[in-house]
Amino acid sequence: MTPVHLTGPRLAMREVEPGDTDDLLAVYGDPEATRHLSFEPRTREQVQAITDRSIAAANTSPRSEYCLAITHLGEHRLIGYARLATEPQEAATIGFALHAADWGKGLGTETVHLLCALGFNTLGLHRIWAARSPLNEASARTLLRAGMTKDGRIRDHVFVHGAWRDSITYSILEHEWTPIDGLSTNRSAQSDDDISPNK
Repeated sequence: MTPVHLTGPRLAMREVEPGDTDDLLAVYGDPEATRHLSFEPRTREQVQAITDRSIAAANTSPRSEYCLAITHLGEHRLIGYARLATEPQEAATIGFALHAADWGKGLGTETVHLLCALGFNTLGLHRIWAARSPLNEASARTLLRAGMTKDGRIRDHVFVHGAWRDSITYSILEHEWTPIDGLSTNRSAQSDDDISPNK
């Protein structure tokens, strides 16, 4: 199977590697970076398990989950983590987290565009959707800037910090997406057999 490698104007995405655990811990172990996510800060052991699962998912055929390291363009160090998981009816859900030091620079919008490039250009999907915490207004701006449309609210969607929390959902269809300049991928569509629906 061909490893996924995506590039944008300022960011790149690559497959997760065994040496990424410490850098991923700097994101997923940070209370501020995980404040609006669907889980509480992770321990090193939990992050190691995420690294291991991400590597295993990349070697599954047919592949249904793309867990990718986000890096600055031309650099190798992980500064964030992105996930695209395919679903039935040519759809997928996406999510991502960036190191807090890289917030406020428009990198979240570029991350969404890179995931859309993977989903629409490479995998031939029809619909991509995402969910955010109701309090995460920065995420709302990011998703809208990337061309997504607000769909609605899932009540009591996740249990986190000892309570149920709603999620606000957004989606984009293949004909609605306008890619930004400078996006590219090295991966041919459906190169590892048909994508199976498995979140």
